Amino acid sequence: MSAPHFWSTPLRYLRWASHEKPAIFYSIVLGSFGPVSLAVVPPIRRYFGDVDPETIPLSYPIPKGPRVIPQGFDDE
Repeated sequence: MSAPHFWSTPLRYLRWASHEKPAIFYSIVLGSFGPVSLAVVPPIRRYFGDVDPETIPLSYPIPKGPRVIPQGFDDE
């Protein structure tokens, strides 16, 4: 039983796929950069001084004391 062509000569198969099926080949190449960028991009960002923003508050702060009602904006 012979081995599949990809595992016996992977570089030759990749060269053939880049010529015969370029759309599929290059979409897989570009798609493989996604998981790699998860590990590479954050340290590079921090090295250049880009910091993560503060977290967004999940509740509105309640002021202390009685509510001050603004004057002069009535419709009367």
